[in-house]
Amino acid sequence: MSILAKTIASAAACALAISAQAASAETTYIHAGSVITDASGTASGPATIIVTDGKIVRIDDGFTPTPEGADMVHLPEKTVLPGLIDLHTHLSGDPSGEFWRGAVNPPEWYTLVGAKNARITALAGFTTVRDLGSRTDQVTQSLRRATASGMTPGPRIVTSARTIAIVGGHGDINGFRKEVNDALGSNFSCTGPVECAERVRTASKYGADLIKITATGGVLSQQGRGLEAHFTDAEMKAIVDTADSLGLKVAAHAHGARGIEAAARAGVQTIEHGTYIDEQAGKVMRENGTILVPTLMAFQGIKVNLGKGFYTPVVEDKIRAVGPFAESIVERAREYGVKVAFGTDAGVFPHGQNAGELALMKAGGMSDRQALAAATTVAAEVLGMEQEIGRIAPGYSADIIAVDGNPLTDVTVLENVDWVMVRGRVVE
Repeated sequence: MSILAKTIASAAACALAISAQAASAETTYIHAGSVITDASGTASGPATIIVTDGKIVRIDDGFTPTPEGADMVHLPEKTVLPGLIDLHTHLSGDPSGEFWRGAVNPPEWYTLVGAKNARITALAGFTTVRDLGSRTDQVTQSLRRATASGMTPGPRIVTSARTIAIVGGHGDINGFRKEVNDALGSNFSCTGPVECAERVRTASKYGADLIKITATGGVLSQQGRGLEAHFTDAEMKAIVDTADSLGLKVAAHAHGARGIEAAARAGVQTIEHGTYIDEQAGKVMRENGTILVPTLMAFQGIKVNLGKGFYTPVVEDKIRAVGPFAESIVERAREYGVKVAFGTDAGVFPHGQNAGELALMKAGGMSDRQALAAATTVAAEVLGMEQEIGRIAPGYSADIIAVDGNPLTDVTVLENVDWVMVRGRVVE
């Protein structure tokens, strides 16, 4: 065979290989009445989003004809935008005042609860979540794998797995007899910098994507020792420094102002809740680039069950104490120049209602556009995934939702999501 013939044959073989590869790729053409590619942009006219193998390939003006072999999703009356991101969820939990259930339910139960809630969360338009504390070992790590592979419908999951707490603090098992507390203990509580550093390494060993600590007391735990700082400065610094050495960020549950300040000074990435944030705490957060995740829906969720025997008396007292401060968290944070990102604490209230947080953020002074950004681009930056999620753009993950109306002018339309795609897979 001549050189020319060999060249032609080689080119033909390459063309066949490319053709076969294209034929085997899973491609979807999404016809949208309007597209919001980014919270900082505007809503377009009719457009086509082309997705191949879970990635956005391009966005065309108008409705591009769907080629043979590709799937087509026709949404001519809908606004299509990036999937939402919730930075504070607990997929393996449902609302309950019966704290003792942790002593009777097997780990397998919480795995099933997590799978149920993953699907509900995705259908609500949340295509990525940060899960900050599961009830048993390996639940969210397993769920993370199942949703990534498509075995279980649900969002992308970034998880801290278990929570690191002081001994007897919020996040440690309490409220039972000593022998029951000991039997249920997760071995993730600590005393002293060395032991706390070891807990971080253990969390990393078992697949945590980040570290979650309870830097102050909490509302729903069965101990009433206030909501101020729990860890010593040395313990928190050991946690943050150890996490940093492993390439992990730290999220700190924190209610009391001095606990917020101490956690921010130690270098945590996010403050969760921030109930009593004051000017001094806000100043330290601002100077350290610490971001607030206000979880306003959690406060709403626990408030509706007051006086019904749902919670124990010690928990009811704490709920009543934080209530008057909860509605002004975002307003105060913004006054102090603190950056706010979206997170709800879903699991304290029913999963699937996450988007209710957006209206509460607006009530705190944020615009519709700012609230949407908090749940997309800002949240993606917190996760270090701003080049992968939070926008509709070529090369980004095909995490896409569709709604009626324009969330840039009325963010509450996101409380009713009509269609969801996660990683290029439509969630039914």
